[in-house]
Amino acid sequence: MDSKPPPADPPPQNSTSPAKSKDFLTHLEIYLAKRDGVDKLLKISRYATKIVIASAVLDHSPPLTARLKSFESSVGVSRKAFRLGKFIQDVNALRAAARRPLHSHLNFLLSAVAYGGEGLYFFLEQFVWLGKSGLIDKRHLPALQKLSAWFEFIGYFGSVSLKVIELRKIDEEERCLASTVDLTLLRGINGGDEMEKLRKLKEKKTMKRLSVVQDLADGLMAFADIRDGGGSLSSPLVLSSAGMLSAVISTHKNWISC
Repeated sequence: MDSKPPPADPPPQNSTSPAKSKDFLTHLEIYLAKRDGVDKLLKISRYATKIVIASAVLDHSPPLTARLKSFESSVGVSRKAFRLGKFIQDVNALRAAARRPLHSHLNFLLSAVAYGGEGLYFFLEQFVWLGKSGLIDKRHLPALQKLSAWFEFIGYFGSVSLKVIELRKIDEEERCLASTVDLTLLRGINGGDEMEKLRKLKEKKTMKRLSVVQDLADGLMAFADIRDGGGSLSSPLVLSSAGMLSAVISTHKNWISC
């Protein structure tokens, strides 16, 4: 399946950040220099192709449909090559979570599920790539892909749970800060610092919500892989649209983090 590190969100950028002052081509160069930048552009192209194929608008042209299917398959294999060694970031994230002072055992457990599930997914995807590339006997591919999808789904379950908890904390912080800003303005005091903090907090909440939507879309695709495409939500057009939604959100997140 197609994914990005579920628990990690890029920090929101403010209006004075260096990223906002770069011209477009400089920003694009930095974006494409990153592994995730190229990967997300490939993800958009892949799911745009899948949407065209699933919508059956080219059924009257079998040769073009066949070329699109070949392109989509090739891009899918290429994307797996970008995941080589990516599981290391989850190993490091787990180490960091273990060293962090625990606010609750639940948070640590969910972090272990999120990072552990995704890390195992990325690890197995390396062997899936080797199988699709022909180095490993393709007879092992179905079992590898099913196990990979299970770990991916488990990772998204932990990731979404963590982010929902974080959103509740952000909501509480936002209410407290909004009350402080209102009281400051009521007293006729310049509340510029508090208002800037409130703006950044709202940006953070927006990005966190988008990240939850992305995880749910990717989780739906992982669940469809587990069920081998069965179920009412597993139609090619629905899954392709979910993949495109995830791709656009992840591209946006990676773009603003550059």
